[in-house]
Amino acid sequence: MMCDIKESDMDSNLLKVFVTVAKVKSISLAARELQYAQSNVTARVKQLEKNVGHALFHRIPKGVILTQVGEKLFEYAVEIVKKTDQAISFMHNIEEQTSLRVGSTESNAVVRIVPFLLNLHQDYPKMQLELFTGTTDEVTKMILDYKVDIAFVSGDPRSEELVILNEFEENIVIVEPKNRETPNVLLLFKKGCRYDAFVQEYYKQQGNTNYKVLEFGSYETILGCVKAGMGKTLLPLSIVEKLGYVDELHIVKLDVNVANIHTHMVCRRDYIPSICDYLKKVKLKD
Repeated sequence: MMCDIKESDMDSNLLKVFVTVAKVKSISLAARELQYAQSNVTARVKQLEKNVGHALFHRIPKGVILTQVGEKLFEYAVEIVKKTDQAISFMHNIEEQTSLRVGSTESNAVVRIVPFLLNLHQDYPKMQLELFTGTTDEVTKMILDYKVDIAFVSGDPRSEELVILNEFEENIVIVEPKNRETPNVLLLFKKGCRYDAFVQEYYKQQGNTNYKVLEFGSYETILGCVKAGMGKTLLPLSIVEKLGYVDELHIVKLDVNVANIHTHMVCRRDYIPSICDYLKKVKLKD
């Protein structure tokens, strides 16, 4: 039996919901990410399934997985959603950069994001600004998925789809309690942070594999726990200075050849902001 599918049946909004559900493998998680009611997401999935004439998901106890037809449609849907988001962003900025969605690591947000946004607001007062924060892995995914226009990431970008617009040097340090013995405990940010991945590999190369890891959701908490003697961490010196812990902790600076983890401002190779020349010249003090 042949499927009679019209172009209107492949609505980009339906495809966006379909792609999100497929990625997170859950109706409820997709609803949370899209900020829709769960019933709305369910209805849109059913509508798309009705339009194409095939079930797109298998319902399983822990969520959903793609059917064979769903897997084939997914490849096309991802590209359609990306191109649609790219086209919308392009049209918003076709004559001038009227909006800019900025992704930033939490570490960069602590020391640079406020002066960066203030400078943008001053130089482009009519520009709409949006800020999204997360780990380097999370922010990289945002820009690859066209959810932000530029992003601040830690270390060299690991995708050929990204180009570097600007670079900000970081002095990487190991921070330990002052005047007391340091337990073999690493106090780290949540998974996906480039600094955390580096320090664990750094100690493994030194033969230290028996350390304990404690994860936290803020750098303020991490430094407070280091001061209290719970363990040690690795961070840019600028964060320690910004949060006022320089005189209260023992700081060991690492050679740049050992820990070259500078912050980079990046954008997609296929979508470079119209104000890229401005962004390349931005100078920010920590």
